Amino acid sequence: MKLVITMSRRFGTGASIIAEELSKRLDIPVYDKAYIEEQLHDHMYESEAEAIRKLAETPCIILGRCASDILKDRMNVLNIFVCADREDRIQRIMAKDSLTYDEARKKVKKTDEERASYYYEHTGKTWGDVNDYHMILDTSELGVENCADILMHYFEKCEYI
Repeated sequence: MKLVITMSRRFGTGASIIAEELSKRLDIPVYDKAYIEEQLHDHMYESEAEAIRKLAETPCIILGRCASDILKDRMNVLNIFVCADREDRIQRIMAKDSLTYDEARKKVKKTDEERASYYYEHTGKTWGDVNDYHMILDTSELGVENCADILMHYFEKCEYI
């Protein structure tokens, strides 16, 4: 499999859980903000875009960081956007981070605003625009636990794996 998966997501959707499950099943790494920033800190790359292009030379999953836009011209890239109802995301963050409802609601709102701003600043596009992704997964409807299965079935059907 030569597939590179980019996964953009609203905060609290469970996308990182989906990415980790796919990583195990496909035996490919997941790269997130912390990993990419570490590469920059270690001066391995001059920019995030350069780091992402280099990481995408081999099969992997890249969470966020405008990777869907940076890699948009590559044929072996599947861009996924993961969303969920706001209430579900608030409940997930409450449980994950041991926050009150109000704290989780504010964190969800703030993080989504930061991600939208970051995406627009680096791409000039609207974050979450369906035209920028090959697939949208709604974890409120599909369930976080089912999304990896759905994607694996899709990969098999399209003979990516």
